[in-house]
Amino acid sequence: MWALIVLLFLATMEKPILSLHPPWTTIFKGERVILRCDGYQPLLLEPRPINTLWYLGHQLLPSHKKTIEVQTPGIYRCQTRGAPVSDPIHLSMSNDWLILQVPYAMVFEGEPLVIRCRGWYDKVIYKLHYYKDGHVMRYFHSSANYTIPQARASDSGQYQCSGTLRIPVESTPMFSAKVVVTIQELFASPVLKVVPKPDSRSGGGVTLHCETRLHPQKRDTPLQFSFYKYSRPVRRFDWGSEYTVPETETEDLESYWCESATVTRSVRKRSPWLQLAGRGSFSSTSSITTRAPQPAAMSRNPVSKPLSFRKPPEPRLVPSGTSTPNSTLTRALASVPSIPTAGPTACSPLTSLEQSASPSKPNMDLLLQEMQQLKSLLRQVMLELKEPHKVLGLKGIPKTPALDVGVSLVTPQITGRD
Repeated sequence: MWALIVLLFLATMEKPILSLHPPWTTIFKGERVILRCDGYQPLLLEPRPINTLWYLGHQLLPSHKKTIEVQTPGIYRCQTRGAPVSDPIHLSMSNDWLILQVPYAMVFEGEPLVIRCRGWYDKVIYKLHYYKDGHVMRYFHSSANYTIPQARASDSGQYQCSGTLRIPVESTPMFSAKVVVTIQELFASPVLKVVPKPDSRSGGGVTLHCETRLHPQKRDTPLQFSFYKYSRPVRRFDWGSEYTVPETETEDLESYWCESATVTRSVRKRSPWLQLAGRGSFSSTSSITTRAPQPAAMSRNPVSKPLSFRKPPEPRLVPSGTSTPNSTLTRALASVPSIPTAGPTACSPLTSLEQSASPSKPNMDLLLQEMQQLKSLLRQVMLELKEPHKVLGLKGIPKTPALDVGVSLVTPQITGRD
């Protein structure tokens, strides 16, 4: 039982932290640096307790002190009693005139990044240039460090420096070896999610959670959160990672997004817009297929109204000379033999053409015959309007008189209007 407790205790212990002084992983050949191992040191009643173990590659070093001084290149690790092995430090030596020195420890987003171009045994470098991925980043007249106050992920890359030395006269430009620098992510970009609602909590708004993840070595870094609806903040930065959407606004859940940041705002990251699992996840919500707001005309009525085909109105005869009903004219027209006529000349198609189901060209002879009959009928109507006493004395419909009454006939047109 006690053995199991001891094993669980050892498994939960953190590995020691290995540090380098001065903090540069590349040095000139023959120089010395100091390594320090900080971690849990158990109190054991032993005559000569062994507190620290040192490794160079897979070789165990004879020293058991908390600090050691080394001048051999290689990969160093340390271990305290009962704890895991520390992270490694890669120490390299150089015989070049110029060396580019970068920090041994990981640099995280928002932290300062310091890069040092060093001449042989601290000789002054003139016309100093710093490069990143082959492009000049900074120029100095003489020796100086290149500092980025708040590093970003975009600052990762391959760095190099160049300059001249006076040995004893000024030399031609010299270049250091290239060194890869990687900026570690402090925390992942957040994702806005809907908190599942228990059955007991019926009604009310919907709770959103701004979810992110800190780097294991920076898990104690405090973060703050802010929530937005479109571009309007609904809750500004505070310590809470959850926000409750009012019940009246749950139809627009997919218009929300959140932002996580450090207290100093040196690192800020925003989430994508909320994406629901599928339509119907919430009874009061509606899915949105695109992120950018669409024009009102397209979003409200994205499909054009289909064409409607209606039956044309019944054909009727409307006198063109007057708008007042005339009983005499009505009796005269009633005695005229039934002739297929059309409605308003410029509105409806001919009845005979409407009844024809053939898509071919209409019969022009029949059309001309009906136009002649309509012309005769209109002349009779005009004659009655001018001299009604003559028409009443007739026992029938006279033949069409050869009179020019000045009526302009309009050829019927076939249109598609209702």
